[in-house]
Amino acid sequence: MPRRNRSDGRDGTRRPQRHKGVPGDRGVPRTGDFRCVQCRLDVPVTAPGTAHRNHCPNCLASLHVDRRVPGDRASDCRGRMEALSVSVRPDGEWLIVHQCLTCGELSANRIAGDDNALVLVRLALRPLRDGSVPGRILLAL
Repeated sequence: MPRRNRSDGRDGTRRPQRHKGVPGDRGVPRTGDFRCVQCRLDVPVTAPGTAHRNHCPNCLASLHVDRRVPGDRASDCRGRMEALSVSVRPDGEWLIVHQCLTCGELSANRIAGDDNALVLVRLALRPLRDGSVPGRILLAL
């Protein structure tokens, strides 16, 4: 079957192809999205449960971008931050404790609603798996 030329009908020229955006794109590029330094996932900055996402929801890795206030993006270090453990506030909110592999600074970041639950539980259970800490001591705490 021969292929038909699509034209606007007047002079036989082809119409320019219209932009086909991604669903939900609305033609406006999102600013602040980033690529994870560890798993290379494209991460949106909007996240349920937190106003300033700075970690990957898949592997929980982060960059050292904030200095004092969450979301200030004023740190000059820009080193890779590794998720060390999970901490829980008295109201039940979970925090991820990160350590910068460049300067050694520690920071606590709120978890987001779309963070990988399996990775969070593995991180929380890491002290129980570690043989250097006796289980009796952990259970006594």
